[in-house]
Parts: sequence; C-alpha cells; structure tokens
Amino acid sequence: MVNLIGQYEGAVGEKGRIALPKKVRQELGEKIIITYGFEHSLIVVSENNWTKLVSELKDSSLFASNARDTKRFLFGGAVSLALDKQGRFVLPEYLRKYAQIENEVVFLGLSSYAELWDKNRYEKHSKALEGEIEKIAESLIKKIEE
Repeated sequence: MVNLIGQYEGAVGEKGRIALPKKVRQELGEKIIITYGFEHSLIVVSENNWTKLVSELKDSSLFASNARDTKRFLFGGAVSLALDKQGRFVLPEYLRKYAQIENEVVFLGLSSYAELWDKNRYEKHSKALEGEIEKIAESLIKKIEE
C-alpha cells in the first residue's frame, strides 16, 4: 500500500529531465506512469496503482460520453517511464506543455499517487485554495452525509 504525503521540490534539467524525489521513488518504484491531471497538474503513479486505476475505468460504459472523455484524457495522455540510476526521467514535451512546467516543479504526495506541478502555478493555486478550503470541506462533508 502506497502512503505518499508531503511536498517535494525539484528542478527541470536539460531536455525536460526531472529527478523523482527519493521518498516518492521509494513509494512508487522505478517504473512510473505519468498522465494528464486536473487543474493542469500531472498524475504520477506506480505501475501497480495504474493497473488499479485502469480496472476502475475499464468497466465504465462505452456508451457514456463522460466515461469516454475520461478515458481519452487519462489513458491518451499517459506515458510509461523507467527511471535512470539517479532516479530521473525525461518528461515528454506534450506533458510539459499541458502542465505549463518551466524550471521548477513541486511533487505532492496524495496517498496512492503524486501530482506534479510547475512550482509557480502550484503556489498560485495553493494560495487561491487557502481562502476556499473551509467551503470545499463543508460541501464534501454534506455529500458524504447524504
């Protein structure tokens, strides 16, 4: 069971090379899958957890447009990567463009996966979230209680 938590910063090197932080690497392993995420972040997941994600979505109806769009988004944008000996990987250009990744990045541990953000974009998103988190949490609690 993966138990990723915390924030980890990194830099983007030549040709889009990024080092996966040691703690994240210990949890996810040497083979990862990266795909489009939400709010222009990227999802970084282990091969095992990718299999679980795929199994949850593969049973969704071919006839439901929301299911098709979600599959296109997650699966169509995915890339399988093996880390080098220093724990680095080259992030494909299409994913860098989608996430608007420039020079510095932030990895967020979110239990079974990590998100990868451009550092400046994450700081702006986080600042905006600070003012709304109580409302968001309250709305989630109401949905859970229903």
